[in-house]
Amino acid sequence: MAPPFRADHIGSLLRPQSLLEARSDLSSPSQMYTLDIPQSVKDAEAKAIREVVQIQLQKEIRPITDGEYARQIYYGGFFERLSGFEAKPDLPIPDAFRTDFPTTSGLAKMGATTRAAVICTGKIGYKQSPYLSEWLTLRDSLPRHLWGDAKFTIPTPNYQHIQLKPGTAWIEASGYTSDEEYFRDLAKCYAAELRTLYDAGLRNIQVDDPHLTYFCSSQFLEGCEKDGVDTDALLDLYTRTHNQLLADKPAGLHVGMHLCRGNMSGSTHWVSGSYEKIAYKLFNETNYETYYLEFDDVSRAGGFEPLRFLLRGKNVVLGLVSTKTPALEEAGALRAQIAAAAAVVARAQGVPDAEALGCLALSPQCGFSSLSVAGGKGVTPQRMWEKLQLVRDVARQVWT
Repeated sequence: MAPPFRADHIGSLLRPQSLLEARSDLSSPSQMYTLDIPQSVKDAEAKAIREVVQIQLQKEIRPITDGEYARQIYYGGFFERLSGFEAKPDLPIPDAFRTDFPTTSGLAKMGATTRAAVICTGKIGYKQSPYLSEWLTLRDSLPRHLWGDAKFTIPTPNYQHIQLKPGTAWIEASGYTSDEEYFRDLAKCYAAELRTLYDAGLRNIQVDDPHLTYFCSSQFLEGCEKDGVDTDALLDLYTRTHNQLLADKPAGLHVGMHLCRGNMSGSTHWVSGSYEKIAYKLFNETNYETYYLEFDDVSRAGGFEPLRFLLRGKNVVLGLVSTKTPALEEAGALRAQIAAAAAVVARAQGVPDAEALGCLALSPQCGFSSLSVAGGKGVTPQRMWEKLQLVRDVARQVWT
């Protein structure tokens, strides 16, 4: 099995100024989960998506994405559209969140005193598709024969649960008595969403779960210990949920998982640590076909050694190009890094390097604008396209 694209990217793109201006009233953290979007803003989003699709076509950038232009942040628009969830715009930091949780701890250092989240207040159900309208906007910007060249992103099911204070992701009045019940119903909604999007022509989905890298962070692990949380059991709960949402996915639908350490305003990342602590479980106990992994900075993300746990038949997209810094990577250095990663896989699987190379691809390490008003420090739209074209060109050199 080969990755869908040898040159890939993580999905979010820097927003054009016209879109930022149109969405300016929706850009505050308290508006993160706003669903009452004025038609003028929706029109601006659709126009920006059509334009960025044309740029990707002209520059031969694949996969084609909508840049997440209809979202304020990469996970926006999903949980709050399911029945049983209620958005809370101003939960107090740190009281409403896990002890020493890296994201809220980092936000507090920046001066934040509250953070928005979505709490389960009733039985979780799939009353409507959270993302169908977004996908249709992207799909209808393409000729039908290119629908298969598109990729669409969705957030991880554990996004709300992992950040909230233990025992508060669902309230007693919701009818749930355990996290297992909460996630079982949530996974059903995800499975329904995969089917809805597939039936509408989507063939490539990326599930964004940067929080799994928190299990590589001593700060997160120590905070959980203070809260009396068994992190091994928590990680097992999350990986089981991923498999539940994948259990009945359509056979023709490719689903991959993206893990990173964040790319917020000013190139901010939330955690550091090698994949070593989670690699075996990630590759052996989750049923994803492809893993999009951050590898652009050894000090932050570690080296390629964890790839020795990759099972044959699965793929890794190497995030070697930084969305955090404007410096343009050197093509020869990228080719050398790809070869080094292939050598790790080859030794572990007992196959030639050339065969191991077949399960790899290249991408930036994260999206360019996970939050609509933020991105890598000094990274301009021009440099963003130059980096994506570099990924395209190096991939052609390595795999053709």
